[in-house]
Amino acid sequence: MSRRILVVLTVTCAVAVGNVYFPQAIGPLVAAGLRLPPDAGALVVTATQAGYTAGIVLLVPLGDRVPHRPFLVSLLALTGLGLLAAGCAPALPPLVAASALVGLTTVAAPVVAPLAAGLAAADRRGAVIGTLLSGSTGGMLLARTFSGGLGEWLGWRAPYLVAAALALFLAAALAVTVPVTAPSSRQPYPALLAEPLRLLRAEPELRRSCVYQAAVFAGFSAVWTCLALLLTGPAYGLDARAVGMLALVGAATMLCTPVAGRLVDRVGPDPVNLVCMLGVLISAAVLAAGSLGGVPGLAAVTLGTLLLDVAMQCGMVANQARVYALRPDARGRLNTAYMTCAYLGGSAGSWLGVRVWGAAGWPGVCALVALLGALALARHLLALAHRR
Repeated sequence: MSRRILVVLTVTCAVAVGNVYFPQAIGPLVAAGLRLPPDAGALVVTATQAGYTAGIVLLVPLGDRVPHRPFLVSLLALTGLGLLAAGCAPALPPLVAASALVGLTTVAAPVVAPLAAGLAAADRRGAVIGTLLSGSTGGMLLARTFSGGLGEWLGWRAPYLVAAALALFLAAALAVTVPVTAPSSRQPYPALLAEPLRLLRAEPELRRSCVYQAAVFAGFSAVWTCLALLLTGPAYGLDARAVGMLALVGAATMLCTPVAGRLVDRVGPDPVNLVCMLGVLISAAVLAAGSLGGVPGLAAVTLGTLLLDVAMQCGMVANQARVYALRPDARGRLNTAYMTCAYLGGSAGSWLGVRVWGAAGWPGVCALVALLGALALARHLLALAHRR
């Protein structure tokens, strides 16, 4: 694993992951531009995440069967075309369909992660995973900030069109920079699709990591899906740029995930998971004060989202390190099982968050985050007690 290859793969993760998250900052702009109710823009976010989950199930297993370079180039090219279609969509239904296509094909990050884990030495795998997640986090944060500011300036279509150009440019760059690799499996496609389910049944450590990430990511998605509704609503009266600027506070996670990776290499994933789950519970309590409005409420939202971002991303480093250590010959399929569960949790969290928002407002969303974090913590404590 040379530094040059790691940089290229990290940028790939940043661009691909950014496509999943930038619609979160422009949901109200989409709704206003299409003359729809304010919460209608959340359908675009949910469709993108649901498509991403489907892409993990249907496409990521091919990372064990198809050489990585042509596979990644094809994925980014299709993503660029989907983004172009979304940016030109005349109404909500075609926009939702195009968003699902973007989510389906922008799965380069979960294809890159097993590739990088195979290229890295065993005693540096956590650090490499942390670096890739740092890139993914940077893409997530910059995408929200970029889309919020650009959307306010040029309209909601502009972020989609610029993101399309970035994806197509990266596809061309990957064609000449990604190392040539040999597939680790010759199984036919139907067998590859079935393998993640078999691995879930056979590997208890995989199931445990899936439960942790699904629960925490559901809370994370609920918060970020509803955050635009909170900040642009009567409590604050801000615009979409504020959502993008708030996302920048999560830049601390770009520094924290490599540190978490080195800790995982040193002490193992379980202690890191424990600290992260406690961080989720603390973040839910802090975020609840956001309903106060004004400067104190905004400070609480800022600190709470920072804590939640750090806890979710560092926990993901621990979970992936645990998963990749199980079966070196099946890392793509292991990652498919893990990421499918994680993004099913994220999609469910977005869906639940909007409905809890409608019934109980921001305090209800924070209570949902606390409940999900408590469930993950209870499962972790049971696992630790069982080992003793």
